[in-house]
Amino acid sequence: MLTYEKKLWATGVEMIAGIDEVGRGCLFGDVIAAAVILPPSLIIEEINDSKKLSEKKREACYEVIMEHALSMGIGRVSAEMIDQINIKQAARLAMKKAVERMSIQPQHLLIDAETIDMDYPQLAIIKGDQLSQSIAAASIIAKVTRDRLCVEWDIQYPGYGIAIHKGYATEVHRARILEYGPTELHRQTFLRNIINEQMKLF
Repeated sequence: MLTYEKKLWATGVEMIAGIDEVGRGCLFGDVIAAAVILPPSLIIEEINDSKKLSEKKREACYEVIMEHALSMGIGRVSAEMIDQINIKQAARLAMKKAVERMSIQPQHLLIDAETIDMDYPQLAIIKGDQLSQSIAAASIIAKVTRDRLCVEWDIQYPGYGIAIHKGYATEVHRARILEYGPTELHRQTFLRNIINEQMKLF
């Protein structure tokens, strides 16, 4: 998990920002990105791809990362903007916003399978959240942040089960959209592509 970081540390690069996003495949809500700079040579054994961790372990890792991180930024892009610019560009924009919100300027970016429009040296790593501690840390921060937002959205939009399925296209979520109709936080372009033609809303 430190192969890429160690190569950079060896060249004197210490402020390495790991970047990842969550919510790319959801029908509902913002896409969220996080950028995290951890102290050089810090090893957090429990860190892994956020999707491979239980909710309890993610929350525990979140607290450890937040305690030790030298800098952290969160970027959000709304469902409305996702519909306007498409999800790939929205994910990149969220990543850019996350970096812009950091209190420390990074020297290098390690990004999960993406590049972003910023003048920093950067490396896109396929399955980076499984290969880089920095990216895995960002994936955990982004995932926990979005999951907590889902709890808030569930209160705002009761009946859809957002706190349970986190906005993904589960059978229950689809059924609720058919029953109640989409909210303003549903991604309309995603619904047209995914929801059954029985839904005569578009």
